[in-house]
Amino acid sequence: MIQLHSGSLRRLARGCHPVYPDPMMRKGHSFEDIPVMADEIAVLIASRFGGARRGERPPLSVMLNRRGGALPARLRRRAARLAEADRLSSQPKVARQLPAERLARDHAALAAHLRPLGEITRWQGRAVSFGASVAFGVLVVAALAIWVAVQRGLL
Repeated sequence: MIQLHSGSLRRLARGCHPVYPDPMMRKGHSFEDIPVMADEIAVLIASRFGGARRGERPPLSVMLNRRGGALPARLRRRAARLAEADRLSSQPKVARQLPAERLARDHAALAAHLRPLGEITRWQGRAVSFGASVAFGVLVVAALAIWVAVQRGLL
């Protein structure tokens, strides 16, 4: 006769099964997510600090060799851990032994550092655009003043 523990019965009861999230909505808790996280950080480094040609998507280890010095030391260590995990994740038996939670925290810290840098660039772009608008306005007013002076015979 099979006896089930009451906790097991509750879990097996209808409607009490775990709900698995959509694979794209998961936080990085699986070894299958490690290459995706590493690629995202590599793209963020390339877009913020340069180091990649147009259309090129180098791996995180290459981006760390090229532009890793632009990161603070504590984040550089986290990025190196993520790059090493990316290298090891191609072997499933080894990849299952990697600390997925720690790597997810490393990814989150790196993404939080790299994403806001785009805000500075956008602010600079707006400032340059505003300056260009003001310069164009001054140029138009100056041209109008010169035209009026020529029409009145002052120049």
